[in-house]
Amino acid sequence: MKQLSSSEARDLLRGMGFRREQIDEVIEGFEERGYLNDASLAEYLVTAGSQRKGQGRIAIGRVLAQRGIPRGIADEALSVLEDDDEERALEFARTKAQSLLRVDDETALRRLTGQLARRGYGGGVAMNAARTAMREARRGSGGRSHGVRFEESD
Repeated sequence: MKQLSSSEARDLLRGMGFRREQIDEVIEGFEERGYLNDASLAEYLVTAGSQRKGQGRIAIGRVLAQRGIPRGIADEALSVLEDDDEERALEFARTKAQSLLRVDDETALRRLTGQLARRGYGGGVAMNAARTAMREARRGSGGRSHGVRFEESD
């Protein structure tokens, strides 16, 4: 079962036909008992987004907003992230670059940049990470996209 934010729980109860006073009472009780905790949920979403999903700050912030986490709580949770979007983007790009060696440079760069952008990395960060990862992958394969090499023998 998915942990809900207070906002999501409020929407769920509203959809079930509860009156506003009832909703406020239930939400308040759940928050007092710790069943609903937006700060805890935000911390979890930041950790999961950055470590497991490789998402950037923008994508994680978007998820927090979509889940109805109040801006102040979201900002606090995001503040624990080191400002290392460049490093996380490059790490992700490196995991994908090898599989793109079979296509031309322009296509590989476009695809990899798109993947990074969908994970919430800004244009400059995504482009730099994609270029670096593709350059490293091509260098690692000796510039060849097919692992066969013929050499003259003496």
